[in-house]
Parts: sequence; structure tokens; C-alpha cells
Amino acid sequence: SLLGIATKRSIDSIGLPLVAKALKKEQQQQQGSDDVDKINDLPKLIMCSSAGVTRPTWDEAKQKQFPGAADIPIVRLNPFGILDIKRESEEKIRQNGGIIPYCIVRPCGLNDSWPKGSRPIVSQGDVAVGRINRQDVATLLVDLLSEPDATYKTFEVIGLCNYPKGSKQSMTASLQRFRRDDQGEPPMEIVEATYAMMQQLLPGETQDAAALAMGQTYEQLDKGETGRLGERGTEKAEQTGLGRTS
Repeated sequence: SLLGIATKRSIDSIGLPLVAKALKKEQQQQQGSDDVDKINDLPKLIMCSSAGVTRPTWDEAKQKQFPGAADIPIVRLNPFGILDIKRESEEKIRQNGGIIPYCIVRPCGLNDSWPKGSRPIVSQGDVAVGRINRQDVATLLVDLLSEPDATYKTFEVIGLCNYPKGSKQSMTASLQRFRRDDQGEPPMEIVEATYAMMQQLLPGETQDAAALAMGQTYEQLDKGETGRLGERGTEKAEQTGLGRTS
């Protein structure tokens, strides 16, 4: 389809590698500068990726272990291979990581109706599910440019509504506990604990992300209403907006 072609030629697959190439050249020119160590402390490239990008690659055992993360609509349907494209783009950024200080942020479901100014809850392991307002994502991305503890790290984020944003010190403390990408995935016991906690923070009353159809909100699931793309298992995925989720 035309949308599928456009997705393959998106900013993720073409634009970001070009930006990384340009930054790499600039960084090489700065080698030997007295300020280079200070420059390298901060991320120069912040990628807005997506929660769920690794989940299409999980084996059957891991899918069964974390069904509330593996069986959600965006992962189950992966329209136009969007998660694969973002995952591949992440890898291209990491390949340049030896020269370009970066940070990769994976927001969960983007929802403009979700309250702005919600507290960002960050985690690692790619088991987070939930919602976050786009403006809160944008704020976080800008804030991370001055956060040395975000450098060379990848993490997911949701927005916890009815809680104030929180302090910079609180975010810094969370980032300090995270592993750098070159240190590998978090230990399984940490991933399991993260999954259990994130499932408790799901919106709605039913709190069963795996029961959602694509285009169906948590509130519609609670009321037994069908979402905009049809029943689960028969969704018209070609009608979805790639950036719009539950």
C-alpha cells in the first residue's frame, strides 16, 4: 500500500540515520577540543521511538510470561511493520553511539485526551503499557537534552495522571538506576517486577490491555463497546493512524 511505502521511507528509516551521520562528522571535528568531555556527557541525539518495538521478536515463552505487553493491539497487528522499522532505526543510532551521545525514549500509547502535565513514569525492559500525552513526551525529550544520566540509555515512559509532574531530581534518580545499552537487558527479575507494577497502572477498571482491539479505548472495553476499527481479531488495521493508540 502507499502508506506502507511511506512508512518504509519515514523519518525513522531515512531521516534519523542522516542526522546521526551529520552529528558523527561534527563530533569527529570536535575531538581534541577542551570541551569534548563535557559535550559527551549530554545526549546530542534524542530519538522518540515506541514502546513495544522488541516484542515482535520475543519467543513464545516470553510472550506467555508477559501477555499484557505482548498481546496488545499494536504488537499483535504491527501495522505496516512500524515496530520493526523503529527497532531497526534504534539499532542504527546505537551503532553510532561510540561517537554520538544519544538517548532513546519509547513512549507508550500517545493520547491527546490524556491529561497534560501527568507524571512521567519511566522503566526499562520494554514491558510498559499505558498512555501519555504527546505534549508531555515533547517536554520530556527536551528535558533529557540537559540530563547526563540519560546518555546511551533506552527506556519506556507512560504518563500517570492526577499526579504532579515531579522534580528533576526524581527523574535523575530514576535514570541513574537504568542500565546503559552496552550493558545489555535488565535482569529478568527486574523485568518481571517492572511488568507487575506497570500492569497495576493501566487505565480503566478492567485493566486488561491484551483484551483491547486496535482503536478501542480502555473506557470502551470497560463498557463493552466496540472500538473504531471493529472487534478484536477483525480490526481494519489499514485504517489506523500509526501514531494514534488507545
